[in-house]
Amino acid sequence: MNYQYPFDISWTKQEVIDVVQFFSLIEQAYERGVSREQLMSAYRKFKQIVPSKSEEKQFFTDFENESGYSSYHAVKKAIENKEAQNIKMK
Repeated sequence: MNYQYPFDISWTKQEVIDVVQFFSLIEQAYERGVSREQLMSAYRKFKQIVPSKSEEKQFFTDFENESGYSSYHAVKKAIENKEAQNIKMK
């Protein structure tokens, strides 16, 4: 990993930790797989911090440009595969 996680300087320390944890789980989904429930829980926290769809899209784009990992596709897969225990992206 040789990139930075996107965040807003106005966030609290805990909000930054929660957002970084969410993006870290996106990485894991691509690299080795991640628990669906863990990813969805982190996404719910992310949405409390970033409720705006347009802001969410911007953070997802910034992260994908830095890392090459699509948060949108990982979250979409987790939402659509309610029966899955783990999410593994290709």
